[in-house]
Amino acid sequence: MNTGDAAAVRASIDSEVAGKTLCHVLDRNVQEHGDRPALSWREGGSWRSMTWREYRDRVAEVTMGLKSLGLERGAFGAIMARNRPEHLISDLALVHAGATPVSLYNTLAPEQIHYIADHCGAKLAIVEDRDFMERWEKVKPELPALEYVVMLEDAGEFADYEWVLSWDEIVDRGRKALADGGRAEFEESWKQVQPDDPATLIYTSGTTGPPKGTVTTNYNVLWTAASLNRLLEYEPSMKYVSYLPLAHSAERTATHYVGMWVKSWVHFWADLRTVFDGVAEVRPASFLGVPRVWEKLQAGIVAKLSAETDDRKRKIALRALEAGRSAERFEAERGSAPLSLRLQRSLFEKLVYSKIRHTVGLDQCRLPVTGAAPIARETHEFFSAIGLPLIEMYGLTESTAPAIINTPAIRKVGTVGKAMPGVELKLLDDGELLMRGGNITTTGYYKEPAQSTETFDDEGWLHTGDVAIIDDEGFVKIIDRKKELIITAGGKNVAPSNLEGLLKQHPLVDQACVIGDRKPYISALMVLDAEVAPVWAADNGIEFTTVEEFSRNERVVAAVQEAVDNANQHVSNVEQVKRFTILPTEWTPDSDELTPSLKLKRRVIHEKYEREIDNLYEPIT
Repeated sequence: MNTGDAAAVRASIDSEVAGKTLCHVLDRNVQEHGDRPALSWREGGSWRSMTWREYRDRVAEVTMGLKSLGLERGAFGAIMARNRPEHLISDLALVHAGATPVSLYNTLAPEQIHYIADHCGAKLAIVEDRDFMERWEKVKPELPALEYVVMLEDAGEFADYEWVLSWDEIVDRGRKALADGGRAEFEESWKQVQPDDPATLIYTSGTTGPPKGTVTTNYNVLWTAASLNRLLEYEPSMKYVSYLPLAHSAERTATHYVGMWVKSWVHFWADLRTVFDGVAEVRPASFLGVPRVWEKLQAGIVAKLSAETDDRKRKIALRALEAGRSAERFEAERGSAPLSLRLQRSLFEKLVYSKIRHTVGLDQCRLPVTGAAPIARETHEFFSAIGLPLIEMYGLTESTAPAIINTPAIRKVGTVGKAMPGVELKLLDDGELLMRGGNITTTGYYKEPAQSTETFDDEGWLHTGDVAIIDDEGFVKIIDRKKELIITAGGKNVAPSNLEGLLKQHPLVDQACVIGDRKPYISALMVLDAEVAPVWAADNGIEFTTVEEFSRNERVVAAVQEAVDNANQHVSNVEQVKRFTILPTEWTPDSDELTPSLKLKRRVIHEKYEREIDNLYEPIT
């Protein structure tokens, strides 16, 4: 799409969302869809649901309940809760009150909570339970602006604190206020909200330093949803499973903003580790997974098929996977697969592929989406082979998540797609990707004018910090983060994320961090998958006790060497991993090395494992 076309489409989308806010959209959904389900959640072993009308009624009650605490327009309210209805109800209640919701990652430590709450001056916080509250309790004395904490559960354990209230108390206050003539006040409150008012303040997960608060407006979120809908053509009441943190811009946009705009039926699942149990129950039409979720699913499918005790069934299943991959490679390289492969895939669709999709709960999924980080080509090929062609997209918090996307009809593996309708792209001389559109925040970073000026220029272009290539058809390939590109001692540029994705193809490898900036060669820190390790050990006749002991086993080291050798076959000599070390630990968002969205915190890793890195460059004796 050239600049002129993008500008015309942007104007069209501008017209579509003109004058609207999230408050208008919720009201519209009640008028048009009031008795249809909006939100569902597990309770007592079964699913419960809330209609759009019930959803808005609860938003009205919580809005008035929060206003009874003195919440004023322009204030900030923090939310720290898992994926559940109260999270979105709290979010919309704050918006309807003219305040700004700020969702925090559930894994944050007290000092991180303090930084964000202090930075935005949160007047109140809505937290899930005792575990969350104990972290807030530690920093409350250092947050002079924080007046109240509302607890969804366990409030009775903190009854001696005047500043702690229960969720039920807030709802009761709001219900009473509405019954006592407060309905007019509620209507007046939300009608004062303007498109340029913040819909949320999202703090980045801090891969390179302290998190920055990105102001995302009502206009931004509705414009993004409307643009996406032109491409993906969502259907009202289509099912969606919400499980990734709502503090992450991709999940927030998919669950909350797109969900409202297209009237999706959102099903909450709070535990990422068991998400496919939920998927199997819901059978969603759309599913968003970060690359690690898809990689883990792929490893699980392959492990289950390989463990099939019926020799004939196992051979058929593994042959089906290989046939599917071969066909995908032919189609990518030559446009179509040979007739023999096409016939095999048709047969295997009935015998194998359809059964795999049904088993994992994605048999009705027409929009399997991946984003938030690069995904390996092999993972793409695997899911395309079984009839789940992944839709890869690219974006940043500053672009309300998506900006560039493949579609089911127009996609190219190895790229993140083309610009969304109304989005303009261009490259600087050094390859940095710039984006402009209604999805780009115009307010910049909260209280950070210098960083805002560095990232957003006077012409409305967002400087992404990513190096990219745009081919003749308009498909975009992201090379790597501009500041994360490794420059070896020999002056060669190496993109670490591509190599890390290749290394993680082995089921034993959970995480990999490529090292080599100003070094004579490329090396890597490897972390084993703690869930796969015991299974792999049993299959290979090894006694498993701990990950630490397992990581030192000679056969495990040999298996990881195999993963390195396989990865090296796909890159040039200068990019190849020459040495590696297996760390006897796990990396999780709780252990500092990963962000809540499972991205590497490279600065933290380099500091924490300085000795191990230095050893990789010691002479071999």
